Amino acid sequence: MNATDRTPADLLSSALTADPGRPLVTFYDDATGERVELSVATFANWVAKTANLLQDELSVEPGDRVTLLLPAHWQTAVWLLACASVGVVADVGGDASAADVVVSGPEPESLDAARACSGPRVALALRPLGGRFPQPPEGFADYAVEVPGQGDRFVPYAPVDPEEPALIVAGREFSGAEVVERARAEAPDLGLTGPGSRILSGLPYDTWEGLNAGLYAPLATGGSVVLCRNLDRLDADALDKRVESERVTVIAR
Repeated sequence: MNATDRTPADLLSSALTADPGRPLVTFYDDATGERVELSVATFANWVAKTANLLQDELSVEPGDRVTLLLPAHWQTAVWLLACASVGVVADVGGDASAADVVVSGPEPESLDAARACSGPRVALALRPLGGRFPQPPEGFADYAVEVPGQGDRFVPYAPVDPEEPALIVAGREFSGAEVVERARAEAPDLGLTGPGSRILSGLPYDTWEGLNAGLYAPLATGGSVVLCRNLDRLDADALDKRVESERVTVIAR
């Protein structure tokens, strides 16, 4: 990765330049059997479309707060990097009533919490291949309907300041620069030593540790992540087989 990268969006840009075809996020849901693998280029395309949705359709501006009421999922990772690209604050699991925009998963309790937001509300069905809701929740835009038509390239209207707040998780606020610096500093302790490192993470996204293992540290080191939801449904033998088939070098759970 480029030593001059100061924001998570910078890290993604450098990864795209270095090796766009390599896997970045491989996602499993062990409750449904879903598996999806996203290369750097495919992931970056989703990020660009989502950033354009935020900037052009939802009219967010740098410094606005986007509350993410989402589990550890590849689409959550996309939203985190899209927020970083626009320069808005991604508030993971935060108070929807304080948000300018809220993004919810399909769970009824998540949707109920999201209705406290007086601004735009977006819902993710979290279905395989990014599928739509059969019937969108009332009062929410369906992400899978809105995002495909967005542009494949993203340019922010204003430069993103790496020293401004970029992430809130578990009550802790981080600037974009702090996210990058911590991800780099903590990567060796996770066993991520550089390109080719591949971490399997079953950690939720509601702590810094989960976000770092499941997204930021692999991105910062040129590695990749096998992100597993409902990993507790996998027995030891099945986990060993996954580690072998996915060429995992380290596990965080």
